[in-house]
Amino acid sequence: MHISEIFADHATTFSFEYFPPKTDEASEELFLTIARMQELKPSFVSVTYGAGGGTRERTHDLVVRIIRETKIPAVSHLTSVCHSREELAEILDRYAEKGVCNILALGGDPPKNIVGYDREKDAFRHAADLVAFIRSRERKPDAKGFGIGVAGFPEGHPGTPNRLKEMDYLKAKVDAGADYICTQLFFENRDFYDFRERCDLAGIRVPIIAGIMPISSRAGMIRMAELALGARIPAGLLRAVSRCQDDESVAKVGIHWATEQCRDLLHEDVRGIHFYTLNKSDATRQIYLNLGVTDSVALRRACL
Repeated sequence: MHISEIFADHATTFSFEYFPPKTDEASEELFLTIARMQELKPSFVSVTYGAGGGTRERTHDLVVRIIRETKIPAVSHLTSVCHSREELAEILDRYAEKGVCNILALGGDPPKNIVGYDREKDAFRHAADLVAFIRSRERKPDAKGFGIGVAGFPEGHPGTPNRLKEMDYLKAKVDAGADYICTQLFFENRDFYDFRERCDLAGIRVPIIAGIMPISSRAGMIRMAELALGARIPAGLLRAVSRCQDDESVAKVGIHWATEQCRDLLHEDVRGIHFYTLNKSDATRQIYLNLGVTDSVALRRACL
């Protein structure tokens, strides 16, 4: 299902993100987890793409399998890191042949295992150029082509301290052909609302969906800040975590905090909520229950 159709059908979307494991056994276990998550009736799921295409085959295989064996629309992440134009064209053609019609186009990070990696070798250094390239691969004027998402950063992009320039770059991605924006995770909703308003002032009119990731442990909280390129942990959340005696209690605090974020976002007419699952299902399921529903359909009805 094309992302434009998903947004047309769903006034509020609810989606889940996964990353492809490194082994066949873990991949099979993850697919079973995703298949069971059909019970929550997500609008779509997305699958990440390692730096330099390190998980290229596993990302492709997982996305294709989701499309073939479940009823959940799937979005594949894609970066141009360590890829030439020819390689990207091959990837896109392969996706098109397999029925994968939705891409999340990202600037990407240099691979950590290559010291001093020179991004000048990449086909593109910026997501806007990748978006334009994906659009250029669409040959049939009667077809919808790829649905394209891009990333947004409510707390600011770490590589662009100038927040005005940051919005210019985001507008360039949208103008290049992006259909929607999915934000990096955040813990203070006011950061998202400020970001959403600045997008509106910049003339950005595509749907903006909010990225939510519940904290599951103290160590996970530290890793989360690193993965999110410096996400701010509010003092109130830190204080709540400091009272916990073990990681089980930390996980409960994380679920409660994320639930309150979702409740407030829904009250403020968020266009969508994207759950960063870390390949688990328990926290997301509990958030749904805390919100008083058992699946996304019931949650959408509650938003009307």
